[in-house]
Amino acid sequence: MGSAPLIVVALGGNALLRKGQRGTVEEQWETVSHAANQLARIARDGVRLVLTHGNGPQVGMILEAFEQLPRDKPRPTLDVATAMTQGWLGYMIAHSIERALGWERRAVAIVSRVIVSRDDPAFKNPTKFIGSYYTEEEARRLMREKGWIMKPDPRRGWRRVVPSPEPRHIIEYERIREAAERGYIVVAVGGGGIPVDENLDPVEAVVDKDLASSLLARQIGADKLVILTDVPGVAINYGKPGEKWLREVSAGDLLKLYEEGHFPPGSMGPKVLAAIRFTIETGRPSAIGLLEEAYEVYKGDKGTQVLP
Repeated sequence: MGSAPLIVVALGGNALLRKGQRGTVEEQWETVSHAANQLARIARDGVRLVLTHGNGPQVGMILEAFEQLPRDKPRPTLDVATAMTQGWLGYMIAHSIERALGWERRAVAIVSRVIVSRDDPAFKNPTKFIGSYYTEEEARRLMREKGWIMKPDPRRGWRRVVPSPEPRHIIEYERIREAAERGYIVVAVGGGGIPVDENLDPVEAVVDKDLASSLLARQIGADKLVILTDVPGVAINYGKPGEKWLREVSAGDLLKLYEEGHFPPGSMGPKVLAAIRFTIETGRPSAIGLLEEAYEVYKGDKGTQVLP
């Protein structure tokens, strides 16, 4: 399959757990299977397919579960928790897409590490919310006892925040590319990758999934980056008067809008930046759109198409 188009598809959290779900295993199987049915349509085009995914709810579940243990019991570090979710979700996604394809193609999950810099400014200003919600009193106790940094979450309560440094290099990119060339559907860079520093020492941080997916797509020479989420595409003034959906936009024009502050950093911002970086650096298209319209977004018929 070495000459077939190489497509990287980044799955948003809605592909793994929908709003309102409790996160039971049965719910996750149902949600992942639904996503796999959409992705199978892309795979049937005969493309080389690499899938990435988020892990926010799942890594939170792991950390919360360990917090229920007696205080003298060991806890996993954040890098280990991310690795656990890569196995958990990689298994579910790979199994589900094989089943959706009637076992005609094989899928493989690759545990993936990403290099970040210890000098990244993110370490001085942690912003990425992880784990459970706490009252202010509980949060202040955890800050004293564990040295965590806790901040009010705009959604509710207080939560732990960790650094979210820029991804600089996906260590396993060659293995990922080779597996795709051999015809495997590859699941990789789960949760943005397991962060390690320049010396390959683990780092307590969370890497943005979309930025890591964009980096992977550039490293393996992808022909298109597709970012799937729970909205139809990219909009200016989203949810406000004058809302305007972008159907086709050049990467340069989208960069101007990004720099003007149209896309919030906590939601659409990283997705837009990921698409811009891929298209500007490679001269190839990217797209952002609904998971339920995955095939049409990939083909360019729906979603926001970011053009060179």
